[in-house]
Amino acid sequence: MRGAIAAAVCAVLLLLVGGNGGGWSAMAAATMEEDRIVALPGQPNVSFAQYSGYVTVDAARRRELFYYFAEAELDPATKPLVLWLNGGPGCSSVGVGAFSENGPFRPSGNVLVRNEYSWNKEANMLYLESPAGVGFSYSTDPSFYGGVGDSRTARDNLRFLQGWFAKFPQYKGRDLYITGESYAGHYVPQLAQRMVEFNKKEKLFNLKGIALGNPVLEFATDFNSRAEFFWSHGLISDSTYHSFTTVCNYSRYVSEYYHGSLSSACDTVMTQVARETSRFVDKYDVTLDVCVSSVLMQSKSLAPQRGSRELDVCVEDETMGYLNRKDVQEAMHARLEGGVPKWTVCSSVLEYKQLDLQIPTINIVGGLVKSGVPVLVYSGDQDSVIPLTGSRTVVQRLAGRLRLGTTAAGYRVWFEGRQVGGWTQSFGGGALSFATVRGASHEAPFSQPERSLVLFAAFLAGRPLPDSFQ
Repeated sequence: MRGAIAAAVCAVLLLLVGGNGGGWSAMAAATMEEDRIVALPGQPNVSFAQYSGYVTVDAARRRELFYYFAEAELDPATKPLVLWLNGGPGCSSVGVGAFSENGPFRPSGNVLVRNEYSWNKEANMLYLESPAGVGFSYSTDPSFYGGVGDSRTARDNLRFLQGWFAKFPQYKGRDLYITGESYAGHYVPQLAQRMVEFNKKEKLFNLKGIALGNPVLEFATDFNSRAEFFWSHGLISDSTYHSFTTVCNYSRYVSEYYHGSLSSACDTVMTQVARETSRFVDKYDVTLDVCVSSVLMQSKSLAPQRGSRELDVCVEDETMGYLNRKDVQEAMHARLEGGVPKWTVCSSVLEYKQLDLQIPTINIVGGLVKSGVPVLVYSGDQDSVIPLTGSRTVVQRLAGRLRLGTTAAGYRVWFEGRQVGGWTQSFGGGALSFATVRGASHEAPFSQPERSLVLFAAFLAGRPLPDSFQ
């Protein structure tokens, strides 16, 4: 295992200095093959290749980022590469994205079952656990975990991609998309911005677009849309709604809390909101039942949770059980180091800079649009954490500032098969788009997998969402 790490480090260094000596291709191939997954315990037979392992992003401090990669089911050489990032900050893209949302498998008891709406039907899917301290990613310098923020995460994610391309050189130049949800509204745009800047010096990333699900883009707008969502869905009383919008809004509460200046008025309002909304309602999908065994161990305020009308609402618990199995970790070439005691959905060691949450990233999104990178923002419409009303407002304001005209169709319905999949609006000829996913949670690909796959396929193809009954 240590030999594989050393080889990966060498490959990264060769890439960074632009070397391509006689042994470079052989070295890259060797490290790629060392990461190949023969079979995951309990998985059904599949024809596509899977890989997982580490890329070193800081050799001196031994900071290693863990990834899981599922090639496309059919014709992987012709399909784009898609990077998926979950949010939190501090939650696992492997455990949440790959094993609960849009990856090829989901845990069920002691086995894995196929996800018939896996995104690797359309693309080669790369899931990254970032920053170090999340999932199987780690640093042997524990001081790293205290106070890591957006800037360091973006730099490490860029280094990861450079190193990953050294392992998988056949994907260099491939159409590349970055996708994610929740706090990935910070991760994805900041990584994409660094990629655009990097390409000005050395053309490495063929970035074709980014897609952001229920994202944090503008803290005050996103979080202050919660009050209206709670009230309109009957979760809070009229009097509490009035207090929530006049005495203390949510962004003020978070700001006061993290600055250590929480007022009694704000505290009183939020206590009442919490009492009325109930801990036995999943705020990430207010229409669903909850996994009772998990109610008392809910993750961080932005951490993705559960949500599916037809799927196991306790999938988070099953994923934790599966990824903590020794045979699974051996099959995935994963290890627990750097003070990480076990794999968890959201990090137990990371202390992320919470004040970074309050810094808007919507202007970065605007810069990407101006540089020619198409952007899709989509919202599961049953999420009260980052409600669709805030996201729609933020996107429309950005379109106005950029003077992007809307398409002739305007705000319209879109279809998945014979059902309404949601509503959508496009600006600037598709340079910036917004879409809702009807009946979906904060984790749209989990709670509405078929509709999310239709949305994803249209995004990759650069075509409008279906506008008629199929």
